[in-house]
Amino acid sequence: MEIKELYEIFKKHPVVTTDSRNCPEGSIFFALKGVSFDGNKFAASALDKGCAYAVVDEKEYATDTRCILVDDCLETLRQLAHLHRLTLGTRIIGITGTNGKTTTKELVSAVLAKKYDVLHTEGNFNNDIGVPKTLLRLTAKHEIGVIEMGASHPGDIRHLVEIVEPDYGIITNVGRAHLKGFGSFEGVIKTKGELYDYLRTKKDSTVFINGEDNRLLGIAHGLKLVRYGLTEADNLYVSGRMGECSPYLSFKWRHGDGQWHKVETHLIGAYNVYNMLAAVCIGLYFEVAPQLIDEALSSYVPSNDRSELEETKHNHLIVDAYNANPTSMNAAIENFRRMDVENKMLILGDMNELGSYSGEEHQKLVDSLMNWGFTDVWLVGPEFAKTDCSFRKFDNVEDVKTAIEKNRPEHRFILIKGSNSIRLFTLPQLL
Repeated sequence: MEIKELYEIFKKHPVVTTDSRNCPEGSIFFALKGVSFDGNKFAASALDKGCAYAVVDEKEYATDTRCILVDDCLETLRQLAHLHRLTLGTRIIGITGTNGKTTTKELVSAVLAKKYDVLHTEGNFNNDIGVPKTLLRLTAKHEIGVIEMGASHPGDIRHLVEIVEPDYGIITNVGRAHLKGFGSFEGVIKTKGELYDYLRTKKDSTVFINGEDNRLLGIAHGLKLVRYGLTEADNLYVSGRMGECSPYLSFKWRHGDGQWHKVETHLIGAYNVYNMLAAVCIGLYFEVAPQLIDEALSSYVPSNDRSELEETKHNHLIVDAYNANPTSMNAAIENFRRMDVENKMLILGDMNELGSYSGEEHQKLVDSLMNWGFTDVWLVGPEFAKTDCSFRKFDNVEDVKTAIEKNRPEHRFILIKGSNSIRLFTLPQLL
């Protein structure tokens, strides 16, 4: 079936699912394949549960007149999303970066929602499946789309921007993450820069950029730049000043030579000031009133184990257990080091997907912990197990749970951070 024919069907049935366990009445099921599953096998079940059509790419499963046979279901999903995006013509902001892209996406969306009807990526569904599904949620009522794009291999961002065709872009930063997939830090920079590469080809595109990030400035040549930062440079559209961070971040911002605005946030971590300034910058650019920007930022509360402060009966916890790489780990620990609190403790999990750099990066981190004078540190995972240090080590999170059950730390201020697969997010209920 031609993509235009499928689009006519989609316009009548504008809900897409890729999960046969979730089949809204009248939706279209796409039979995607994974390492351990083949969605084609569930097409008939999806139709029985309420789907109007099932898109399959294996002829033997096209057993019903409601089955649509295509060459490749995932590619068809991408093409459908791209056509839908072009048909609606919604203004779209593309967001990527090593750290902070999900938080920035949520902050930007919160600010823009004060004036516009905004569609944004849910959670961190920022890959080659999540991005098309997000675009297919666009409707004529949406005035702006905020689309997060993730990458773990060269070319990932290029493929996504070809689907999204953003009008505006922001790279939050570039850091040492997914080095196994990228091959090197230079590979990270090049891949994130694929967003800039696309925007150079698009007339009247705009890039929002940290005006103090020389790596980003170095690859942003030839683009229209709207800058934000913590300096007083004349070329900043928005400048900021750091406030207290004990534990919540406060900061000030102003546009040009205008008045200063003070914002008290619910975010942990001084590094979040750049995410906040990015949201201010984009809000002002889209003519959101300054007081509404302040309201959006001060009322935003993080979720999904991203820099959340939790108070239990026994301890204060900073839970940042969704993801970890050398850049984000060092930023979190540096912020924790500067916090004016007593009885600090760290529970840190392995940083995954670093490939041949893993041993070096984990050793660097424990060396920094020792240099900074931390003593109460628990390290979790096989990569930390290989490091040379005197900190307490655990093979996995289950061993940590056993230790807590035997002798729970109390009256501590604890930073919990690690890659999601280490599952440190299961610890707060025990602490």
